[in-house]
This record gives sequence, structure tokens and C-alpha cells, in this order.
Amino acid sequence: MSTHNLEDMGCGTSSVKDMRSEQVLKAALVIQNWYRGYSTRLKARQRYALTVFQSIEYADEQGQLQLSNFFSFMLENYAHIHEKDPEIAARLFGSTLQDYKDRQDYVAFVDVPNSYNGPRLQFPLTFTDIDLLVDAFKQQQILHARYVLEVLFETKKVLKQMPNFTHVKTSPSKEITICGDLHGKLDDLLLIFYKNGLPSGSNSYIFNGDFVDRGRNSIEILMILFVSFLVYPNDLHLNRGNHEDFMMNLRYGFTKEILCKYKIHGKQILQILEDVYTWLPIGTIIDNEILVIHGGISESTDLNLLHRVERHKMKSVLMPPTPLDGDPDTNVKKKKFNATILPREVKTSASHSEQLTKHEWEQVIDILWSDPRGKKGCYPNTSRGGGCYFGPDITSKVLNRYQLKMLIRSHECKPEGYEICHDGKVITIFSASNYYEEGSNRGAYIKLSSGMAPRFFQYQVTRTTCLRPLYQRVNAIESSAIRILRERIIARKTDLIHAFQLQDRSKSGKLSMSQWAFCMENTLGLNLPWRSLSSRLVTTDTNGDVNYMSSFQDIHIQKPVKEAQSTLIETLYRYRSDLQIIFNVIDSDHSGLISVEEFRSMWKLFNSHYNIHIDDFQIDELAERMDLNKDGSIDFNEFLKAFHVVHKLDKLNKSGSGLA
Repeated sequence: MSTHNLEDMGCGTSSVKDMRSEQVLKAALVIQNWYRGYSTRLKARQRYALTVFQSIEYADEQGQLQLSNFFSFMLENYAHIHEKDPEIAARLFGSTLQDYKDRQDYVAFVDVPNSYNGPRLQFPLTFTDIDLLVDAFKQQQILHARYVLEVLFETKKVLKQMPNFTHVKTSPSKEITICGDLHGKLDDLLLIFYKNGLPSGSNSYIFNGDFVDRGRNSIEILMILFVSFLVYPNDLHLNRGNHEDFMMNLRYGFTKEILCKYKIHGKQILQILEDVYTWLPIGTIIDNEILVIHGGISESTDLNLLHRVERHKMKSVLMPPTPLDGDPDTNVKKKKFNATILPREVKTSASHSEQLTKHEWEQVIDILWSDPRGKKGCYPNTSRGGGCYFGPDITSKVLNRYQLKMLIRSHECKPEGYEICHDGKVITIFSASNYYEEGSNRGAYIKLSSGMAPRFFQYQVTRTTCLRPLYQRVNAIESSAIRILRERIIARKTDLIHAFQLQDRSKSGKLSMSQWAFCMENTLGLNLPWRSLSSRLVTTDTNGDVNYMSSFQDIHIQKPVKEAQSTLIETLYRYRSDLQIIFNVIDSDHSGLISVEEFRSMWKLFNSHYNIHIDDFQIDELAERMDLNKDGSIDFNEFLKAFHVVHKLDKLNKSGSGLA
């Protein structure tokens, strides 16, 4: 064979190989582009789901803040409140009653039986007690009420000696770890300690508020943090969050957790906790450069004033000061707390000197409730209803005013556990992973030392999520978000149908996508991307028009009283959390019972204040039906629990499991 032929054969082989390589490369690029698009779509779905979770969370907080206005109104109008229970007025608006100021006597009457096999603490506490608690809580043991009370008393005693802002120093050889919201998620705290070590003289921590609520193990987290604080008071630092507040605990679960785990002594524990919260510091300053607070700042944030304010007078961030005639602070501009319009005068058993001034109260509200945004300026935090949104210009202005370099805050769930904004001057740190749903977000903590850039450590408590592919995790998160959104929708069914029908002038039962989205946002006020969510909420025809009654398909509110009108049922369901808090405040002995007359009086006030159009005769009839054994008392917790949403899918699943 000639050389020429050999060359031809060689060229031919090379050409085939090149063609195959080119085809493989094209296929790889097609697959890569497809996967990128697929991954982008999945992330968009996850982002929308997190937006739903967060919008509903903030709407709930806004409703909680609005309760403060109602309690002012209640105290002014509830004629029998002082005769029936003067403690209510003091609890809401004043300092703790004298009977509860010194509760050390409680401990003497709480015995630890020999049969108790949980952890036994030895006072004064040492590092071995931290180990003991951690090991016991890993095994789901409950700390005896006597030890809980003793820890709370000791914690309060030490906290009372501390300033409003703790000043700490680091060095290249001594770092400090900053953790954000934990919200009762014990597994996250244990994972942090596993990765980063227990608190000690050489391993300092700052826990930046919101230790409690939402999760199932708030008391365990508090006990670990308080015991660690008592052992290492100079190395473990605690900041108050907006959930270190007895009024927030009534809505978001911690009160219920305490009363469930400590059926005999739960009331005493809750009373003492109310005091402990008020003595928690409101911030930490690291190396005179970094401000660590739970929420944020406003254009009027005055750190000098906040250093001086008598923080223990802030009983609840939801209870604004009650202005007296002639109070100079009554004219302070009400720009931060949108829901609050106070009565001219509310007479309580607490003296005016036992309250913060309106201006001081607003200052504390700002640092506990505010959120950063990209837009310049300072404007009301309409999502939460309290505090403000602050832009990068406000951050620079406040930091420069006090010669600070950075603000570290928490308060907001972030998908990656942390977020940096405002040109690196604001860091959000959030330490509760799987906050909304399993797989919804990672948790994180920060390590800092003098002269070094912050280092971020991420994690996620995993059980089954690590075994499931991404699309299954996104499906689970999205389904959960749509579920709670549909519950919001059904709670406003009557209002939404009215809004739809106003737009549907031809009475076709259909609206354009724009009209439907407008009605949803205008009625629910959740600031959601309704067009993007529509495929999971409604059906459309071939022209893209929405069959608006499909907004309520496969879901309804269970009626505990069949004869009750739909409007009343929806109203009770929508406001059930608010009503439960109000009734729990009235029920000062935690019996779970209020009189029929109290129920009628409180509902009529609620009806009037919230401008709800429910006839009195419907409420009277409802009260009669709620008094099941006709003894004049209502078990309101059980009754309100009966108002729940039934999803068709749930019924199908139950039916299927029954057949299996």
C-alpha cells in the first residue's frame, strides 16, 4: 500500500473521530443546558415557596402586633376587668405584681422525687452540668421543674447586673461564634456544638435572640443556654429577640410547650420567664466595631439612649406605653408601629414611672423588629407591621455616627443560612435549618476575631432529605407552602367571592389572570407572585381565563357547629389565634376556661374594634353551644381547635391508609 493511501486512511480515521467528538460535545452541551434550565426552574419554584412561607409568617406577626391596639382598647372598655381580675391590667401594661416579685419561695415547695431519673443539677453550676443537660436532652429527658425554676432565678439574678449592651473583645487567638435564631430547634443547637464545641472560657458564643417558639424544644434550648451562661457569664452572651416575649409565646407555641411539659408548675415557670425576658441584654458590641442586635436599625436609632434605657420596663414589645394626659411623649410621631393607635388615657395599676417612654419604646422596637432592604431610606415595615425597613444609606449613616464598621443581625430566614448586604456592612445570620419545612433552608453561624474577615459555617440537620433527590425536596417544600396558602385563601372565601363577582360583570364565572391576581392580592395582602403561583391554585380555560371558584376546590373549613353561618365560621377560623391569645390573657390561672359572659363581652369588643360584621345574636347562640355541659364555662382552647381546614387530599390519604 502506498504512502499516499496510508495518509488517506489516516486522515479518514481522524475525520471520523473528530465528527464523533463533535457530536459527543454537542450532546454534552445539550444535556448541560437542559440541566441548567431544569435546575433554574427548580430553584425558582423553591424561591416562590419560601416567599409564600415568609409572607404568611410576616402577616401573622403583623396580626400579632395589631393585638396591642386591641388590648389598649380592651382595657379601656372592658368594664369588669378591674373587679374580675386586676392582674390582667398589670400583666399587660405594668410591672409584675408584688406577689410575684420575689418567687424564690416557689422552689422550696417543689420536691424532686427519688423516682425522677432525669438530669440532676448541682448548684453552683459547673461545666459538667452543661454536659449533663446536653446528654439528657439528646435522650429526650425532661428537666425537673425544680431545676428549671432554680436556673431561671439564678439567670435573672446575674442578668440584672448586666448592661443593656455587652461589650466583648476578641483577638487573633480568641474567636467568638455568633448564632442567629434557633426557634426551639434543639437539633440545630446540638449540631452547632458538635461542629464548633461547647461554650467554654476559650470558646465564646453570642446567641442573637429568638431562642424559643415554633420548634418543639424551646425549654431545652433555654436551659442549655442559661446554664452555659451561668457557668461562663463572660464568654456566653445572650441578646433579646422579638420572641423573648410572653405575648409572642402565646401565639407561637412556647407557652403551650411549657404547660404541656410542666402540668403542675408550668404557670410558675411562665411567670418567672416573663421577668427573665425583660432583663436580657438588647445587644452586643464586638471590639468597639461590630454591632450585634436581633432586628436592625432606623434613621433615628440612638445607641446612647439605648445604652441608658431601663430595659426591664419593656414587659412585652407588643404592649406600647400607655400615655397619660400631659405626657410629652404622646406627640412623638407614630411612624414605626403601624397598627398602634392608643386611647387618650388608660388607667392601670402600674405607675407611669414603671413604663418606658413612647420614644424609648420605639427605639427598642426598631432594633428588635427592623429588616434591611436594598432601597435607600427608612420606611415602615409593612410586612411585619412593626419596626422599619432600612436602606444602605441608613446603615452607613448609623455606623458612621457611632464609629462602627458592621451590623450583624438575625430575624429573617435565609435559604443559605446567612446573607450579606449593604456593601458588606450588614450580615444576617439564621441558625434554624429546615425552618419552614424539611429541606427549606440551611442554618449557619459566624466566627469572628479581631482583624479577620468573618467566616461562615453552614449546615443542615438531615434525616431523610439527604436521601431524596432535589426535585422531590422541592416538591415537598412547594406542596407545604401551597397548603398553608390555600388555608389562607379559604379563610377569606366570602370576601374573595365578593371581589371576584365585582370583577365578573358578565357573570361568566371566569376572570382574566390579571383580574384574578388583583383580587387575590387586594383581599389577602400577602405581596405574592400570584401569576406564577396560579398553576397550583386554580384551573384555567383554553384562553387562559381563570375559573375563579376553583380557588376553593378540594378544601373547606370544618364546622364544629353545623348551624353556624359560613361568614361566622370563616371569621372565627381567621382570627382563632388572636382569640386564643385574648382568652388566654383573661384566663390568668391557665385553667382553659372562661365564663360564657366573658366570652360574649370579649367577642363584642373584638367585633367592634376589628370592625367585623357579625350579629350579636349569632355570638350569643354560639356561646350557648360552646357551653357543652351548661355550667356557664367555655373550654375555649378545645373549641377554637375544632376550627380547622379539611383538605380533600387528607381525606383520600386517610381513606387509603384505612383500606390498606
